Amino acid sequence: MSTAELPEVATALRPDDVREMLERQTELLELIAAAAPLRDVLTRILTSLEEFIPGARCSVLLLDRDRGTLHHGAAPSLPGAYVAAIDGLPIGDGAGSCGTAAALNTAVVAHDVRTDARWVAYRPVAEAAGLRSCWSTPIDGRDGLPVGTFAVYHPHPHRPTGREELLVDRFTHLASVAIEHADVLGELVESEERFRRSFDDNSLGMAILGLDRRVVTANTALAAVLGCEPPDLAGRPLAAVLSPTDGSLDARLDTLRPGDAQPVVFEATLHRPSGRELQVEVTVSLVHARDGAPAQYVVNVFDLTERRAAEQHRRARLEAETARRTAEQLLRERSALLAAVGHEARTPIQAIVGFVELLGTIELDQDRRREALARIDAAAGHVMDLLADVLDLSRLEAGALPLVPEPVRVREVVAEVLGLLAPVAERRDVGLAQSLDDDVVLADRRRLRQVLLNLVGNAIRHGVAGGGVEVRTRTADDGWVVLSVDDDGPGIPPELLPRVFTPFVRATPVAADDEGGIGLGLGLAHGLVEAMGGELTVGASSSAGTSMLVRLRRP
Repeated sequence: MSTAELPEVATALRPDDVREMLERQTELLELIAAAAPLRDVLTRILTSLEEFIPGARCSVLLLDRDRGTLHHGAAPSLPGAYVAAIDGLPIGDGAGSCGTAAALNTAVVAHDVRTDARWVAYRPVAEAAGLRSCWSTPIDGRDGLPVGTFAVYHPHPHRPTGREELLVDRFTHLASVAIEHADVLGELVESEERFRRSFDDNSLGMAILGLDRRVVTANTALAAVLGCEPPDLAGRPLAAVLSPTDGSLDARLDTLRPGDAQPVVFEATLHRPSGRELQVEVTVSLVHARDGAPAQYVVNVFDLTERRAAEQHRRARLEAETARRTAEQLLRERSALLAAVGHEARTPIQAIVGFVELLGTIELDQDRRREALARIDAAAGHVMDLLADVLDLSRLEAGALPLVPEPVRVREVVAEVLGLLAPVAERRDVGLAQSLDDDVVLADRRRLRQVLLNLVGNAIRHGVAGGGVEVRTRTADDGWVVLSVDDDGPGIPPELLPRVFTPFVRATPVAADDEGGIGLGLGLAHGLVEAMGGELTVGASSSAGTSMLVRLRRP
């Protein structure tokens, strides 16, 4: 039959169509509302349309958007072989009526598949199934994009009439409702299943409360801790199960306000039937209904036993590690002390031994004998000073160094120190200067002299030949007296600044002709100043060397 020979049919709905469509629509919507399986609903939609259009065979294919393929949804009247052949059909222009409709999101009518170019690849399977025409309409989702196709087949060439277009449009809409409802229902079921699994299988104790703060349901973990089964907790007030460590449960839950997304977290005591109590951390969130009104409470209960045991274990390990490091540091410092003192004392002791042997074996005249005894006395004095410094340092660390605080005139102590060190400065070609106010400080006079001897001695030793050391005083903003000892030496390397007052740490590299000590001076000076209630800090001097700053209170 040619196109011109296609029979004329009515283009408007028949008188009974509207009534019958309303009846079918009501029936189908009831099926959808009852959550009937999607395939059953789609099958009923297709058989209803086939009753309106005798001879038509209808199908619905569902679109997999991720893969871009159509899959069997329902086709009650199509041969099984044909249904299987088009299951998994890739969409695209030229993929039959359905594949093209899904790709272009528009209705596609192939009134004769034998002549339609879009059916070249699928013509044999269609003819084998006795299908000559196919009209396919995209089924749109809520986003306006296709979720499937609605196809109407005929065994002969056919063009849709106006009546058929109205019918197919109506039933396509019903198919869209059914598919979207199934998707939403499926997502809801999956969501509920995920929640049920995360609730029931959670190792954390969980419960859902009504607004009356009674347990609606509890999970196995919470029930196990309480020594019962989940149904046993239903209807019990949460306050009968646990009580906050601080305050009442109602007061805690009252802090949750409608619309507030932040939970309330508090520690509580869980009361078990055995009488044993368990310390727990409780997190309570307020769940809202669709209208925003409070609906339920969700409660999470975390056993603090393991956490606190782990914290205690970590704390014990940290304390043990700290003790180990402290012991190792003390051993290192002891070894450093012994090595440094031994090294420092060896030279003067060797001098003493040598001169004693000289005096015992060789007859010396009076002048040479006097010189030898002076050398012995100087060497012995050096050893005594070294031992005194070590003893003072140990007393400082033990807090047992005796002090006699009194008003001390700084000018007098500085003059005494500079006088004692003048010969040393002269030998090194280092000038000594002072710029002092007539300040009086609260200090132990002998210990302040010891501090200045160390500081000025260091400045002379590390100054440059032809340079100078200056001792100055000024009054700070807080009224304290600041006494500074400045030199023009190379300064202290930045990497040594944090440890400059640590015993046995040399502030500058050791030179070949260095007459310096073992690194006790600055550490001892720092401890003495602090023992007198003052502060000793280090900075850069105006002459690019080092400036030692002593801060002391006034009487």
